[in-house]
Amino acid sequence: MCNRMSIGIVFASCVMISSALLWTQASKAAEVPNNSPAASGWQSIGMSGGGAMFTPAISPANPKLRMLNCDMSAAYVSRDGGANWQMIHWSQLHTNTRCKPAFHPTDQNVIFASDGVIKISRDQGEHWTAIPNSPRGAMGEIAIDQGQPNRMICGTQEGVWVSNDGGTTWTKGTGTSGRYLSFHFDQTSPAQARIVFAATDAGIFRSDDGGKTWAPKSTGLPGKNLIAFAGASNATSKQVVLYASLPTKAQGDKLAGGIFRSTDRGESWESAMGEGINRDLKAADEWSMGQTAQYTCMAAANANPNIVWAFNTNTGVQPPHNATIYRSEDAGKSWKPTFYADPRYKPAPNIDDFYSVVGNKQFLQEPCLGMAVAASDPNQLMTTDNSYCFMTDNGGTSWKPAHTRKASAGDANAPIAWEGTGLVVTSTWNYYIDPNDSNRHYICYTDIGFARSLDAGKTWIWWDVDTRAPWHNTTFALAFDPLVPGKIWGAFSNVHDIPNGNIVLGRHNANGPGGVCVSTDYGASWKVSNQGLPEKACTSVVMDPTSPAGNRTLYCSIFAQGVFKSTDDGKNWTKASSGLGSQTNMRVHRIERTPDGTLYAMITGLRVNGTFSPDGVGLYRSKDAAQSWQKVNTTQQWLWPKDFTVDDANPNTIYVGACDTPGKDQGGLWRSTDAGATWTRIGKEGPETFGAYLNPKKPGWIYMTLCEGAPNGGLWLSKDNGKTFAPMAGLPFRNAQRVTFDPKDDSIVYVTTFGGSVWRGPSDTH
Repeated sequence: MCNRMSIGIVFASCVMISSALLWTQASKAAEVPNNSPAASGWQSIGMSGGGAMFTPAISPANPKLRMLNCDMSAAYVSRDGGANWQMIHWSQLHTNTRCKPAFHPTDQNVIFASDGVIKISRDQGEHWTAIPNSPRGAMGEIAIDQGQPNRMICGTQEGVWVSNDGGTTWTKGTGTSGRYLSFHFDQTSPAQARIVFAATDAGIFRSDDGGKTWAPKSTGLPGKNLIAFAGASNATSKQVVLYASLPTKAQGDKLAGGIFRSTDRGESWESAMGEGINRDLKAADEWSMGQTAQYTCMAAANANPNIVWAFNTNTGVQPPHNATIYRSEDAGKSWKPTFYADPRYKPAPNIDDFYSVVGNKQFLQEPCLGMAVAASDPNQLMTTDNSYCFMTDNGGTSWKPAHTRKASAGDANAPIAWEGTGLVVTSTWNYYIDPNDSNRHYICYTDIGFARSLDAGKTWIWWDVDTRAPWHNTTFALAFDPLVPGKIWGAFSNVHDIPNGNIVLGRHNANGPGGVCVSTDYGASWKVSNQGLPEKACTSVVMDPTSPAGNRTLYCSIFAQGVFKSTDDGKNWTKASSGLGSQTNMRVHRIERTPDGTLYAMITGLRVNGTFSPDGVGLYRSKDAAQSWQKVNTTQQWLWPKDFTVDDANPNTIYVGACDTPGKDQGGLWRSTDAGATWTRIGKEGPETFGAYLNPKKPGWIYMTLCEGAPNGGLWLSKDNGKTFAPMAGLPFRNAQRVTFDPKDDSIVYVTTFGGSVWRGPSDTH
């Protein structure tokens, strides 16, 4: 399901990270406005999950208090054990997928996290203040000595840093190397001479002086290239157990590598690949993640150092080869798999239903990206991966998805509807309210494709494997037939992020397939309507409402191929790109038809050998039903435009959102009032402006959106026709894309985002 182009792996330590108060006046929380969604009137809507989540953490003082990060810029907090999540406002804390947050061991209100600098929250994650002179670029985790909360440690690219005064001052330790994974404070050692362990991808290190100096402790390990580490120690039982995971491989008829343990503070290590764990030496089927299982995440808790959890990549999809979460209660001498989610196999699933399993009729296994255990209760575990977040509170007997839940049952014959949990982590391109039924809403997604609502956005139905489009990673746009209720055309693609940086800057492959599909049942099912189209990413589709019902004229954009036209309701298509773009750039990503019949098409940026090329880029217009196209912006060059809007009330007024490129100050919101003959920049609040959206019921109101690198928020509003813009600061997510207006309620707007789903909020700045 998830088409992320790169997957990072985050490794967890056994002791839940905790934090300490800073006892200096300089570190007191700043007085900032309450930007929580509840206070600002903004609410996330739509499906949750579907994107990569990292660095989960559970508070040792209150296991119901939890945090995690996503790869699309946001951090999240839950205060009810993961049932519901709040996106932390972008102005308070950004994501950090490489460093796990840290909770104070006794004061549940205090949390530490890093988003470049280390920050502190004293109100359970609502507001955050940067700690002066703290280490920059923390990785792995911020670790706190559970028995001495003023002692903190973290790793950076420059080395390991230690604080003995709750983060007020930091000193650099010596003797470690590598990329830091995690740390462990030995609770059985004297507080005044605390033993600390550091795990990096270059081995295990131990400090006997609280983190000042370090020595390697990898004797007995088959290598030093660690991929995961966990440590647990109990002052009452005087027990210390360390766990380290190294890459596995087949050596003849034996498995080398895997999980190791040390019970003598790292002086020696022995294999912990006990009975019951996956020790396959070859792939069991063609869907395996590798010939041998890799143990990429581990966790253990000080409450009982003998209990350890480990996630494995699969060697086949069917048990016992599947990706699962193992649990050992005897320090790795024996293991038991605890996680089953695929309804096709036995044992039967021990996790509550979630939309992708129900819709796909199978569980798509993915590598674990993070793992967290409650320090006081090793039966409580949370894991994250490239699409999902799972939790157990009973030692793995049963599991719950934190990224979604089934809505209350209604009509037994109705399709299953789902409620979001607030863990919104994927991109949305357009939000639609059906012109024939205002209770029907639709979301065009990246990664999870498409969802529809029958109750005005309260609950959502995800498309399933039997009814969805064959190109189901991304839905970019829909077109509705106003005279035929339920008839919708859709633009679908297995390429995402067009026209944003991943595609324009060449970080992701733009050559995947896509096409047009049609639905006659309000989006409940889709059929390919693609004859004559190249099977490439389809990014928009529009319909001519003056053409006859049942034989509509339609236009679609195929990325890097041009504009195509159908005159038979979408059954057959022909290219209609004369005058559009250039031979080297036909990266058309959006088309629009104005009420007077004029067509517009935008071609976005292209880099050649690392340099933006002006060839073909720009906004084009056709006044003859796509027989020919002419460039509109001949007097104003943009190398990377993102979106455009033509004012229906005054077709000579056109808006374009554009981005800066190296050496070129072309970004911002541009407007022409003479049909494109001249252009004026009316707004710029960051390097990448996405577009402008006009409130049809409030003349002169212009919403400007910014996406990727919006320094002061992604949503701005002008009430004076573009003379001045004010930020809509309540929107918790920073990277905004498009704005949709409710025809029945002009007090609200819907905002699609690049990585934070859809937000419903007030149409005004207040």
